[in-house]
Amino acid sequence: MAPSKAICSLYTQAQVATKQKVGKGARTCTRYTSAAPCPLLQLTTFYLGVLAAIVSEAMAERSVTLGIDLGTTSVKTALVEAAPGDSSGFVVLASCAWAARAETVPRSAAVGAQGQEQDVSRIIQALNECLAALPRQELRRVCGIGVSGQMHGIMFWKTGQGCEWTEGGAAPVFEPRAVSHLVTWQDGRCSRGFLASLPQPESHLSVATGFGCATVFWLLKNRLRASGFPVHLLPDISQPGSVAGRTSRGWFEIPKGTPVGVALGDLQASVYSCMARRTDAVLNISTSVQLAASMPAGFQPVQTPDPAAPVAYFPYFDRTYLAVAASLNGGNVLATFVHMLAQWMADLGLEVEESLVYSRMIQAATQQRDTCLTITPTVLGERHLPDQLASVTRISSSDLSLGHVTRALCRGIVQNLHSMLSFQQLREWGVERVIGSGSALSRNEVLKQEVQRAFPFPVSFGQDVDAAVGAALVTLQRSLKQTP
Repeated sequence: MAPSKAICSLYTQAQVATKQKVGKGARTCTRYTSAAPCPLLQLTTFYLGVLAAIVSEAMAERSVTLGIDLGTTSVKTALVEAAPGDSSGFVVLASCAWAARAETVPRSAAVGAQGQEQDVSRIIQALNECLAALPRQELRRVCGIGVSGQMHGIMFWKTGQGCEWTEGGAAPVFEPRAVSHLVTWQDGRCSRGFLASLPQPESHLSVATGFGCATVFWLLKNRLRASGFPVHLLPDISQPGSVAGRTSRGWFEIPKGTPVGVALGDLQASVYSCMARRTDAVLNISTSVQLAASMPAGFQPVQTPDPAAPVAYFPYFDRTYLAVAASLNGGNVLATFVHMLAQWMADLGLEVEESLVYSRMIQAATQQRDTCLTITPTVLGERHLPDQLASVTRISSSDLSLGHVTRALCRGIVQNLHSMLSFQQLREWGVERVIGSGSALSRNEVLKQEVQRAFPFPVSFGQDVDAAVGAALVTLQRSLKQTP
């Protein structure tokens, strides 16, 4: 690699500073000044400095990591570069989000209406679209890949037949081959009675419907004759940031042999992308809702699962834990409400786009600053209360406008979270600030107002809680620690 202009300039300045030229007729000799150090030592030191600068520059050229987040409704990618001069220590060079639209009908009739499955090929197609949209010159610099995604679903594939590479288009891509549908975390096929029949987990966390292991037990009961859990299907546990493998070939200009980190939970990766201090709590309102706070070093949860507990303690980085209130009812509730309104209008003979319905209802609620209407928005139940349904109370004739109902619905989403994890408890844990983000929160001014109304702490909006960025950051910091 040729030295940069900056390095060449340094070399020229060093020559001028360490020697004087004395003319003797046609001959020019070089005489070192008395103030200069030993020529051999100085020359050696200088060239070592040049070599270090070249190595440092070469490493800087590769200090870019790619983060991939395979979400419930969309796929996201982010290219992250180390930036020591920035307050955060990194910059996001480019990112892309692509709607997966992967929902599909479950393959088994026994699942019923509660089944939630996704077509894996559509998810991978969205991933390929995201990568194709990123700048090629930056993809060439990728030195590591971090992966995050839906935490609790499960997918099966035949050994050695999970995917295949195709050469079509501008770059080689891989496509799913002999794979099942993805049974997502939203799947509701496991009833409370079925979950109660399962072996007690050796963990402080309870098993809920939509969790991969619960789905496997359901499949064993409804499809297979064998009994017992196929433990060999479960992955080995590895430390976050460690390498799972390397890319087997070039992929959208990403070099062959690029390290790929072990997969991270999207919750942990999202929190990692934005939690600057231990005294921060992170509120993410997207399809669902999560409120997470860091527990003190040394904290250990009681090793007995409590299915009725609304707060769970998830493993985090550096052997710490996050206290998490994870509600199943967030942006999906608003989407259900919008779909209901659009369907009502269609029944009345009026065709209106759901995007227009959404913008108009938010506009109406913005003008309606308060309401006495109360909505409990748990149309999907909760993991700790799977049979709970939604309700509307304190109904009066003066509170039936679209603005009243939308305001009450947004307030209900926040209040439902408060019922799971009280804000007083956050204060006792030392929380001083709340970082709010997520797709449902960022595009809904009414929801932002209700968050600010409810929390007794300063609330910071605008910092994107992004699992793709978090996955890239974990990989970036691992690569920097290994830099000599």
